[in-house]
Amino acid sequence: MKAIIVGGGIGGLTTALMLRSRGISCELYEQSETIRELGVGINTLPHAIRELAGLGLLDKLDEVAIRTHELFYLTRHGQQVWHEKRGLDAGHDVPQFSVHRGRLQSVIHQAVIERLGADAIRTGCRLGSFTQDEGGVSAYFFDRSGAHVHTARGDILIGADGIHSKVREALFPDEGGPCWNGLMLWRGATDWPAFLTGRSMIIAGGLNAKAVIYPIAPGSSPASRLTNWAVLVRIGDGTSPPPRREGWSNLGRRDEMMPYVTGFTIPQVDFAGLINATPEFWEYPCCDRDPLPHWSSGRVTLLGDAAHPMYPVGSNGASQAILDARCLADMLARAEHPRQALAAYERQRLPMTADIVASNRRGGPEGVIDAVEQLAPQGFTDVDTILNYEAREAIVRGYAAKAGFAARVVARQ
Repeated sequence: MKAIIVGGGIGGLTTALMLRSRGISCELYEQSETIRELGVGINTLPHAIRELAGLGLLDKLDEVAIRTHELFYLTRHGQQVWHEKRGLDAGHDVPQFSVHRGRLQSVIHQAVIERLGADAIRTGCRLGSFTQDEGGVSAYFFDRSGAHVHTARGDILIGADGIHSKVREALFPDEGGPCWNGLMLWRGATDWPAFLTGRSMIIAGGLNAKAVIYPIAPGSSPASRLTNWAVLVRIGDGTSPPPRREGWSNLGRRDEMMPYVTGFTIPQVDFAGLINATPEFWEYPCCDRDPLPHWSSGRVTLLGDAAHPMYPVGSNGASQAILDARCLADMLARAEHPRQALAAYERQRLPMTADIVASNRRGGPEGVIDAVEQLAPQGFTDVDTILNYEAREAIVRGYAAKAGFAARVVARQ
């Protein structure tokens, strides 16, 4: 069996490794001229790290990432709503990693080159179209100027080409563009003095105005970390397109963002100072798409953001793409026919990811902050009198169970 993978992001690269580990050959096609380290910080959750560890990547991840120790949920005024341990400290058998998205992608990319060979990845190849028949799939690739550069033939085609997927567009030509909910996300990272344990994560504020801070790599000295920050605010009502196209490399404008920063009080970190010390940062309109009725058509299927783009809450986008890759590889290794495998993959993964997309639209686990802020917009003396522990736990743990990363052992923090 041979697979054609369209897209060289985290999902596509992980799929290549998963297929190779099961003896299935593949070729990966990426439209960019090079696979670059784009983006800023992300969190990769234990259920996804377990899969990467199974591919032998744990030591490499430790070289470039931070093992997340704890997570604080605060109101925008800095009052604590929830605190919990994460990763190994929460009872998982593997860590949670806070990591630069590009460095995570680079670790997986290098593993693909080492194990499959550099020839398994073709860059500068934009998918133009594909056809399929009883014997397989043919995909036609073009360069930036529109010249045909390659025709690939395989048993299946996997669209791992992101929220603006050409494969998805071919399967659902009338779908239209991504859905923007009116939220704009600005993200950056810079060297900054370590706060709390040096492995702590803080999320302050609910869905309409949120600040996020966590370290993603060692800093220039033992006392500092490469620290990721994000500001998420509602700038529209979601009835119109975003001001600029969603992407990983859109530079943000300080004059647009800074008026919102003063609305946060975070006692543990000089949030405004951290942002002002960051020379450049990026903007990201928060877009997703409605869940599809199906991902597969014949010998063609979708994976990762091409299948289920979701709002960036709950630390789940990259993690779910990694889980897709594992499931699809397993199904292909077991099935008697590729179509049987794609159908089984879709049955397992589509309903779960559709639930996560819906939950993220409501705020995901961070909805616990919204719940408290709605009940006590001016603050509180004791959070338990506003929303008791059991009610807060139900929001946070319910999302973890839905997304598949609930810890086996949980103690009240």
